[in-house]
Amino acid sequence: NSLSVLLIVCLLLRTCELKAASAFKPNILLIMADDLGIGDLGCYGNDTLRTPNIDRLAEEGVRLTQHLAAAPLCTPSRAAFLTGRHSLRSGMEASDGYRALQWNAGSGGLPENETTFARILQREGYATGLIGKWHQGVNCESRTDHCHHPLNHGFDYFYGMPFTLVNDCHPGRPPEVDASLRAQLCHYTQLMALGILTLAAGRTCGFVSVSWKAVMGLACLVFLFFVSWYSSFGFVGRWNCILMRNHDIMEQPMVLEGTAHRLLKEAISYIERNKDRPFLLFVSLLHVHIPLVTTKEFLGKSQHGLYGDNVEEMDWLIGRILNALEERGLTNTTFTYFTSDHGGHLEARSEHGQLGGWNGIYRGGKGMGGWEGGIRVPGIVRWPGVLPAGRVIQEPTSLMDVFPTVVQLAGGQVPQDRVMDGHSLLPLLQEADEHSAHDFLFHYCGKYLHAARWHDKHSGRLWKVHYMTPQFHPEGAGACYGRGVCPCSGDGVTQHSPPLLFDLSKDPSEARPLSPGTEPLYQAVIATVGEAVRNHRKTLSPVPQQFSLSNILWKPWLQPCCGTFPFCSCSQDGDHSET
Repeated sequence: NSLSVLLIVCLLLRTCELKAASAFKPNILLIMADDLGIGDLGCYGNDTLRTPNIDRLAEEGVRLTQHLAAAPLCTPSRAAFLTGRHSLRSGMEASDGYRALQWNAGSGGLPENETTFARILQREGYATGLIGKWHQGVNCESRTDHCHHPLNHGFDYFYGMPFTLVNDCHPGRPPEVDASLRAQLCHYTQLMALGILTLAAGRTCGFVSVSWKAVMGLACLVFLFFVSWYSSFGFVGRWNCILMRNHDIMEQPMVLEGTAHRLLKEAISYIERNKDRPFLLFVSLLHVHIPLVTTKEFLGKSQHGLYGDNVEEMDWLIGRILNALEERGLTNTTFTYFTSDHGGHLEARSEHGQLGGWNGIYRGGKGMGGWEGGIRVPGIVRWPGVLPAGRVIQEPTSLMDVFPTVVQLAGGQVPQDRVMDGHSLLPLLQEADEHSAHDFLFHYCGKYLHAARWHDKHSGRLWKVHYMTPQFHPEGAGACYGRGVCPCSGDGVTQHSPPLLFDLSKDPSEARPLSPGTEPLYQAVIATVGEAVRNHRKTLSPVPQQFSLSNILWKPWLQPCCGTFPFCSCSQDGDHSET
């Protein structure tokens, strides 16, 4: 009897604790790395890279081992994270062609009618800050309308890059933004210039009877062609690599060497300014995306070259942010979350070695919407006193689940006027539910459904069906070397009929495809997942495509500019503001 009473009291206390936790509005700190592989962290099995601060976060919190990005590239993955919806639903996914935003001066971006978790938390009285990378667009019709800007999507403070780090931000690095098109345009220009010179020489020597007026006219056309593309591609660093504070440009172009410390200072300052009220701080790190700008304190210190140095510097930055919470007595009142936007970039290499992350035992990487290595990411959640320390959850969860989770924590309501794809993680994190709310998860590459998974909760088996897979190059390699990332469609993709089937509960590396001969449930699983896919597709509606050519193109009238366009330039110490 005494044991029963004690059990009832414990349950009541636990229930009260959870109710009190849900009634109290915690601070919310979300940290997202860029291009980090799940195998890069000590708490996920890496024993050669030093990540003590992230490892400590996992020890003090809950670690998710099957945490999945909704897309394998930056822009669509972050759109899904911010909205709790597949990026197809907002038009932030490729139909064909470009798979991410290419310019600050494009007109595509996160539509104004999309609701981010920041907007809901702002309505609930939270201070809402974003420090770091945005990559969801800036303007629509003029260079000051800021229709896609973070401050138009629920954040009340922004300091960081409206775009993303690219090699073009670093003088001397090979071009990255539309590099193949840029090379073609340069080649065509050279051929046309050579043709004009040949024509002029022929006219001078009397070999061709063409007027000088015609020669000059053709030369002017070639010059106009050159200006039409070089005005954008010739100044990628100036146009894309800028730092903003709210609506004002602070640096154009950015001085990369000081950026990490500036972002850290801004994050700590934001915590200090808002320590006496509930706040949401989304720290969207520039680490560990190429060009891997690393301060001298960390250069050459890791066992894995420049990439390893950058990972270890990232961990140090995170440690400083966590210390800022602790020093202000905010650790126990802060819901802290860490993840990456997608898997590590396997194709990122130089003559000095690997410049992209390691995805552990998982096949594939960045850009691959179906293979686990492209979408399985770290997921760590800490809230001392509320969430059990050191717990590991192997259930399937999604980056899209963060939206309903933080909205629930803030006491808000998830939008009821649209399809939502995420589910709150709180029942799973607080051990109220044993299983994830996701029976099925759908894995897109652009607009193409590459794979789907089914967690059969009755048997415990985790099925993964692949409808399309990229063709690795060279054959037998684990990635598409020789190109930036693997394609989603076309000649570089194999369509599987019948589909490939894997049992991830036994084969997480997706090394042994099953067949009707080796798996008695093969046909039943394919049919069940196929029915789920058909039901899912019924929920999709046509929306304007944000990555269409007209939205992607560089438009000079949309270019954020510090000073008078096209002479855009300012430093962090300058007092220029955007015009």
